[in-house]
Amino acid sequence: MSNRRFGDGYPPARKLIRDAKLVSLPVAYAGRQAAGVGKRALGRPGAGVNLDIQVRTAQHIFQVLGELKGCATKLGQLLSIYELVLPPKFAEPYRMALTQLQDSTPIMLPQTVETAMAAHMGSNWRWYFREFDTRRAAGASIGQVHRGVWHDGTEVAIKVMYPGARAAVHADLDQLRRMSVLGTVFVPGADVKAVTEAICDCISEELDYEAEAENQRVFADAYADDADFVVPRVLARHGDVIISEWLTGTPLSRIIASGAPEERNRLGLLLLRFVLSSWNRAGLLYCDVHPGNFRVLPDGRLGVVDFGACAPWPAPEFPGVVSGYFEALFNGGRTELEAAIRDHGFAEPGRTIDVDAVAEAFVPLCDPFLHNTFRLSTDWFRQQIRRAMDPRLSNANRDLTMPPYFTPFARAFLTVIGVVCQLDTEGPIRAEFVRWVPEIAAALESFDRRGGKPADLGIARTLRGTGPRPLSAVHTG
Repeated sequence: MSNRRFGDGYPPARKLIRDAKLVSLPVAYAGRQAAGVGKRALGRPGAGVNLDIQVRTAQHIFQVLGELKGCATKLGQLLSIYELVLPPKFAEPYRMALTQLQDSTPIMLPQTVETAMAAHMGSNWRWYFREFDTRRAAGASIGQVHRGVWHDGTEVAIKVMYPGARAAVHADLDQLRRMSVLGTVFVPGADVKAVTEAICDCISEELDYEAEAENQRVFADAYADDADFVVPRVLARHGDVIISEWLTGTPLSRIIASGAPEERNRLGLLLLRFVLSSWNRAGLLYCDVHPGNFRVLPDGRLGVVDFGACAPWPAPEFPGVVSGYFEALFNGGRTELEAAIRDHGFAEPGRTIDVDAVAEAFVPLCDPFLHNTFRLSTDWFRQQIRRAMDPRLSNANRDLTMPPYFTPFARAFLTVIGVVCQLDTEGPIRAEFVRWVPEIAAALESFDRRGGKPADLGIARTLRGTGPRPLSAVHTG
């Protein structure tokens, strides 16, 4: 499938075609489930029928999202987190399909590439290059990357947006808006419409190659000559074409698949460090964290590409959110936790919250901060995602929402932790957070003064009935 071509390389942009393809996913899945009932009635083992449904659905997801590209491919990348909710034997088909989706999307034919280059750089566009390979070197959600040599002799990566990508993405977003109401089935307490609009805004911004090139320039300056990271310099931007330095390295996906434990630990910590340091050093949050955007260079540094999904950060509300939650969990109690939830917009006004149930759900998330060394594994992450996404009415997370301003951070944080867990990273996780987030450092410093042991966790003490501390004693930042 890696060399599969779709027509002349143009993703289908006609709205009716794209809508029909997206709608076909849940319809076909429902049909497979109905057929599965009949197969079970005829005596086929239920586990085998379920696995067959999973495999066929995974293949269908790959086929449809891979052909549509654009926003659909981006959503496919985000889905790679949620396959962790499934038991491993059922999740594997999705993992395989989503890996294919990232690595084996349809390619533009050389003639289409040349037409796109001429449209943005002029008919004499080849003058800029000593060499230009019209064969695709790598795929991207709304474009593809070619390898070449710039007129000054620099090896370069040329990122070209797919013709019709904008129309395709806007059609996908319209479909996402119409389907977003389904989210209330799982989180009836959430303002799904507002969060969906925030997600749509994030994805729409990735269509702006001028902004992407500027983001990359900012990151390249911020991390110039860094001992841990390499961000390639942007040499030029012409319309929907970005020319930047070529990075030669090992894809992070290969390390995830077969890397030695020591290397996996090192790179997991580097990945976490890059995202946590990004807004401190560049004033931007790097949101597009998936293995395809990272390379391990021969000297051991982590190379980073694709800066379309970056957000100015921190939002004005963010320091208060972090301080409020961490102080409540580590040094406070149920009163402080409810105040943090309500004051910072994580519950709709007037909605009843089972604060004790929410607290119990948060306690396991504190574990990485209770130890100097912690292992972030896929099993650990799967447990957290299952807990958060449990559709049962007793799931306290159903009562919560997320303010739209928090959406970029939620995307960045969930995806970076997901990849760090895929690397099975063990190391000083707490120290990385303390180094880059002063509000976390302040809360943990207070916690350490009280003993700094799991038994001293403020919210856990409250649930055991040994306190809470008075609200006036809590640092609010």
